[in-house]
Amino acid sequence: MQKRITALIIAICVLGNLITGCGGETGNVEAPVESAKEVLEAPTPEPTDEVPVELSKEEQIHQNMLDFYELWKTGYIFKDEYVTDEDQYYVRYSREEYKGTQFSVPVTVSEAHGYGMLILANMSDYDPEAHELFDGMVRYYNAHRSSIGPNLMSWMQADNGSALIDGADDGEMEDGEGDSATDGDMDIAYALLLADKIWGSDGEFDYKELAVNMINDIMEYDVNHDTWMTNLGDWSYDAEPGSKYYAATRPSDFIMTHMPAFYIATGDERWMKVYDSTYEVIEQFIDEYGTGILPDFMVLDENGKYVAAGPFFLEDSTDGQYAYNSCRTPWRIGLDYKLTGNEHSKHFIDTLNSTMMDLCLGNPNAIVAGYTIDGEKKSSEEELCFTAPFLVIADIGTTEEWETKLRKKVVKRPRGGYYGDSIKMICLIIDADSYKVP
Repeated sequence: MQKRITALIIAICVLGNLITGCGGETGNVEAPVESAKEVLEAPTPEPTDEVPVELSKEEQIHQNMLDFYELWKTGYIFKDEYVTDEDQYYVRYSREEYKGTQFSVPVTVSEAHGYGMLILANMSDYDPEAHELFDGMVRYYNAHRSSIGPNLMSWMQADNGSALIDGADDGEMEDGEGDSATDGDMDIAYALLLADKIWGSDGEFDYKELAVNMINDIMEYDVNHDTWMTNLGDWSYDAEPGSKYYAATRPSDFIMTHMPAFYIATGDERWMKVYDSTYEVIEQFIDEYGTGILPDFMVLDENGKYVAAGPFFLEDSTDGQYAYNSCRTPWRIGLDYKLTGNEHSKHFIDTLNSTMMDLCLGNPNAIVAGYTIDGEKKSSEEELCFTAPFLVIADIGTTEEWETKLRKKVVKRPRGGYYGDSIKMICLIIDADSYKVP
């Protein structure tokens, strides 16, 4: 377990130093990819002298999505050049490259893979290369399965100079056993359901079969069958009651739109138990704190009640605060209301929007990178990954001024690294009403 925590800290440090760009040749799936450093450090293109065409609000929102997609796709989709017998693609989260030392370098995680597959499926109406790239990501997933849940994905891959390997938690040079992370598993499975709807399952891959197998393993390994809450990954599925990670959950894994879709795909009614249990916990925190702000991690207390985890529970001193995991909850939970009209999601949105508008005095430019769950600011910095998710819920119970300023902030914000940019890309898809359902 300590190895996994160490690797998480290494990954966070890498992400924190990430510098992104839009160079490279990945837009052409036949062209070789430049080095990660060249691609991710390429400068932003200079503005042209072309006279802009005046667009309607809806057209501009749609164009925002298309414009940023080209930057995201070129900057982050990479081919595994070590594999020569088939094309495998992945989303690279780091500009670091193997330098010939005896320590492997982390380059991607299953979270990133899930984001990439979601984005490509949702952009398939606009990008003729999306299908080929998506299939390359399926091949990569197949090559990097978890050593615990056989249909889940190993959570991290590292470059050792000759291959992208699993299980290299401390810079190991040999391929090892890799376990999974819940959010990556859920996003990949949902993207496979989308692929079945978009392209059908008569080609190279039976997307539906892959999705169902994965969903069944998510239920088996990524869900606690006592609390009916998502756990932290298949590595914690067999934690004993009363142990540190037993029943621990991560609100950024409260991906509410996926759970009913998994029920429909499999007929497994337990998914609706997870759905209902998760909303019960969300409502509990809203009732107790009145903010809609959720912590990065939750644990069960001695009374069987979910509470915020303490500092350094798994990753950082902010594990019990609204930090770099839970910053995704406005999107993960809020999207459910937009797609299904769920009233628990609406209650969450109304509460959180009201809190943030008060804390920011009506100015979304004042959203910062961290809060306590009772609404105290814990940072003076702003980060794209904290701002962009509020765009998903900006048109619900706010003001036109808030929505307009927030959209402008997200669109104009300089690129924020793999994490912020990938979250922004998905939120722009939702903002343009282009998010697909299976």
